[in-house]
Amino acid sequence: MGLYLLLFGITLFWFFFKTYLHRSQTTKLPPGPTGLPIVGSLLQIGPQVHESLAKLAKLHGPLITLRLGSITTRVASSPETAKEILQKHDQNFSDRHVPDVITAQPNPEATLGWVPGDHRWRNRRRICSTQMFTTHKLDSLQHLRHQKAQELVLHIKKHCSSDGVPVDIGRVVFATTLNLISNTIFSIDMVDPEFESAQEFKDLVWRIMEDAGKPNLSDYFPVIKWLDLQGVKRHIRPSYRRLHEIFDEVIDKRLKDRVLDSSRSGDFLDALLDQCEEDGSGFNRQTIKPLILDLFIAGSDTSAITTEWAMAELLRNPHTMQKARNEIMQKIGTNRLVKESDIDQLPYLQAVLKETIRLHPAAPLMLPHKARNDAELLGFTIPKGTQVFVNAWSIGRDPKYWENPLGFLPERFLGPSPDYKGRDFEYVPFGSGRRMCPGLPLAIRMVHLMLASIIQAFSWRLPDGTTPESLDMQEQFGVTLKKAVPLCAIPS
Repeated sequence: MGLYLLLFGITLFWFFFKTYLHRSQTTKLPPGPTGLPIVGSLLQIGPQVHESLAKLAKLHGPLITLRLGSITTRVASSPETAKEILQKHDQNFSDRHVPDVITAQPNPEATLGWVPGDHRWRNRRRICSTQMFTTHKLDSLQHLRHQKAQELVLHIKKHCSSDGVPVDIGRVVFATTLNLISNTIFSIDMVDPEFESAQEFKDLVWRIMEDAGKPNLSDYFPVIKWLDLQGVKRHIRPSYRRLHEIFDEVIDKRLKDRVLDSSRSGDFLDALLDQCEEDGSGFNRQTIKPLILDLFIAGSDTSAITTEWAMAELLRNPHTMQKARNEIMQKIGTNRLVKESDIDQLPYLQAVLKETIRLHPAAPLMLPHKARNDAELLGFTIPKGTQVFVNAWSIGRDPKYWENPLGFLPERFLGPSPDYKGRDFEYVPFGSGRRMCPGLPLAIRMVHLMLASIIQAFSWRLPDGTTPESLDMQEQFGVTLKKAVPLCAIPS
């Protein structure tokens, strides 16, 4: 008890000292709620953090100051503020504010998503861009994506033989994306043909994404983070270790194969192992595993979540589903499966995906940026070291830029419209600037192909007792924004 009182006293003193010093040095901070002593505005942030921050932005403005415990944060919730951070001051905000839970993984300094925007990040970004995400590399692996999409359709067809059995859309799509990523990186399937082994990997990935997105006292009161009062790091650490064990098994086998056989698979793992053999590359066995982990989590989880949300919106809007299916039937028919080269002929399907991402961005809050130096944004001061969030979820629903912002209207994307490639700041679901999602080219290809394939192959309906109006569309907040209640639908 005495220890906790001492820690509380130290925290209180540190907080007031920092607040006094901060106020004396800063001239014009963005507005925000006053907050309570010690806790600041923590009690105003509920489990749906993205929604809470959007409501505060409506009260205080598009760029707000938010005191969360002893940490002062800035939150951008408009296209104008996002442009200032992600474009005008891109270099100054290219570092990351790393949540304490991220440090629970082995070698967190070797990640792609969380490493500072220095030479380490540039090296990792470079190898991903040149060995995974170039147009040439993606084109060369089209056959692989076609194969995985076909396996997805065949797996669902087995359910059709049992009339009325619902399919868990998120689970089967996650298994498909997981096998695609594992083939791109390792040239193997991580999931068995019946998709049964996907559940463990999905549970591991979502535990990491959910825990990493939880409000954590260790982030709000760094002086006591060593206590891990909520047990978040203790809870997440086994998931990180298990994934590293899986990767170790694959790497061990590959290293033996490289000794016995001089031939190469030519996949991403070979590229990484080649880098490990170069002196001064900065890559070794321990530093490539966090990079692989980032690619697995970002590639499998976000693509599966986006596909599940798209199907949920289509099932909730049967007329839109019918329009998407009619387009596929008219342009492709049923004599062959959809190919990636067909997607350009399916503008309505593309519009469905764009509208899905607008309403349900996979990452509702972009990973937190950190100011390297003091910056002036729209007349406000952002001090050096400040944590800055960009609320992509709120920006995509801004009524100033979107007519009927809460409605699902793919038609808004059929004419001249914003694109998600980071140039239109009213629509930044994948971010913008140098820390923009590097896997966008692969994710977009795969989600389009999976969505088109399951719409072409099946007519879908909701289970008995569920109507489009009653379909549960609640969100569950984490680093990614998944559907709280898994989507189950019946194919025929």
